[in-house]
Amino acid sequence: MAETVDTASLRRLVEEARDDRTLLAQASHLEAVLQVIEHLDKGRLRVAEPGPDGWIVQAWVKEAVLLYFAVAGLKEESAGPLRFHDRIPVKTGLAEARVRVVPPGTVRYGAHVEPGAVIMPAFVNIGARVGSGTMVDTWATVGSCAQIGRDVHLAGGVGIGGVLEPVGAVPVVVEDGAFVGSRCIVVEGVRVGREAVLGAGTVLTASTPIIDVTGSQEVVHRGHVPDRSVVVPGMRPKTFPAGEYLLPCALVIGRRTESTDRKTSLNAALRDFQVAI
Repeated sequence: MAETVDTASLRRLVEEARDDRTLLAQASHLEAVLQVIEHLDKGRLRVAEPGPDGWIVQAWVKEAVLLYFAVAGLKEESAGPLRFHDRIPVKTGLAEARVRVVPPGTVRYGAHVEPGAVIMPAFVNIGARVGSGTMVDTWATVGSCAQIGRDVHLAGGVGIGGVLEPVGAVPVVVEDGAFVGSRCIVVEGVRVGREAVLGAGTVLTASTPIIDVTGSQEVVHRGHVPDRSVVVPGMRPKTFPAGEYLLPCALVIGRRTESTDRKTSLNAALRDFQVAI
């Protein structure tokens, strides 16, 4: 039976400690912070979750993460000949959780990884969540509080940014079935829609124009890649006092086919649109 979480009491204690950090000297407030991080680690709480009108941020959970940094003392740890000196330990219980982590892949305590996910020599930070069936490939990073869905592939060297502050800001979200190609960067709370494909080297920030060029007129999105879109890096001209220069953008050049399953449509998208991975 899943453990119930008294979110009302935890939230009250965390918010009181946020307003007055001297309260962390009291066992009740310190224990509340520690419990929130444990619940994050076990997947009982999450920093953000989908709602009917978009993703909902639990700001008080982010506040608990920030408070945890204040109360977690520096400790020296080792892994074979390697030595570390940090405040946050690595995640344990991986075999029981049915999570594969390939050396020297690292998942920090306070991140939740669902059964069946694979973490190659990559890094998953505190507060993040990685769904089942997802591959976090070599040298990819999943930043603090990022939400990665199920059956996602983060290819080699992908950078998923962390968003801890401001606490009310939506983290980066990569929804179920998406494919993020090699060396892509997704930061500043950008949401990659369900089953979307990002070609290698695509950079998405909150202000990056994501331009749908599949119709007779362009349609510009910012901060959101529509579901099932196939996206590649692009450039667009902009005039400055010194002359005209090219600034980066992203181009939606097609859609994954509705009539095929995820694996087939991904292969078709990469082949039909000549998207580098």
